[in-house]
Amino acid sequence: MPLEDFITHVYCLIDDWLKKLPVILRHRGFSPVFSDAEVLTLEVVAEFMGYEQDKQAWEYFRRHWLEWFPKLPSRSTYVRQAAHLWRVKQQLHADLCREMGVMGNGVHRVDGFPLKLCNFRRANHCRLFAGLAGYGYCASKDQHYYGFQAVLLVSGCGVVTGINVMAANHDEADGIWECLHGQTGLMPGDKGFIRPIHQAGLQAIGLNLQTPLRRNMQDDRPKEYVQELMRERRLVETVIGQLTERFHIQRIRARDRWHLTVRIFRKVLSHTVAVFLNRMLGNSSLQLVNLLV
Repeated sequence: MPLEDFITHVYCLIDDWLKKLPVILRHRGFSPVFSDAEVLTLEVVAEFMGYEQDKQAWEYFRRHWLEWFPKLPSRSTYVRQAAHLWRVKQQLHADLCREMGVMGNGVHRVDGFPLKLCNFRRANHCRLFAGLAGYGYCASKDQHYYGFQAVLLVSGCGVVTGINVMAANHDEADGIWECLHGQTGLMPGDKGFIRPIHQAGLQAIGLNLQTPLRRNMQDDRPKEYVQELMRERRLVETVIGQLTERFHIQRIRARDRWHLTVRIFRKVLSHTVAVFLNRMLGNSSLQLVNLLV
């Protein structure tokens, strides 16, 4: 669809959802001149188009779409209003997931990826996130780094249903629990999630975590079954690739945990809205490049 239609679809989706929201967003003071639906629309569209920084997004819409958003406030006001809506974004994401029916029984793929603050050599000079970040190792790049790691849970159609960010020196298997919101079914993962205690705990709540085993471990499962598990994991790798390349989720442009969480979650929301619109238009869920012409 043309960019004009994309902005319109996003705005109508968010505005209709806000009108049905049973929670009062503000109990005191005046309503903002620039509506919450407009703020969320700008954030979702800007992230989808690759404008990851607040200044970039504000300047782009100020320069090209002021006729559509004539009440666009100053950049500082826009940034504050957007940041204060973090709970609203989480609720919108959860409602979209429920509407698409991706939170129940099915296949839920899990994987992790690094969020690097700096290389290993520069870690001693890094003053950001002191006491929160840690030293980690990225096996895919064979690289040690200082920062965080994210654990991502993805549904069968590519919708991000859960994400957890923790220090890079933590075991990524421990991050699964913060991603769960009542899902049941099969959960394919990689070798980093091999923890019998976690498999037993997940089994108790209806999730069957299956991973390929290490070379020194005996695997009695059929070879075809293990190969199918590996094929199932490719979807979460595709989603991580989209979040990295289009939404720049691995770029940490924050100085505290709260702002980092807000930045990461609005990228997840933008990806989820794009998948929702693709499904609504009858397109393949993850063909994001075909959403705009």
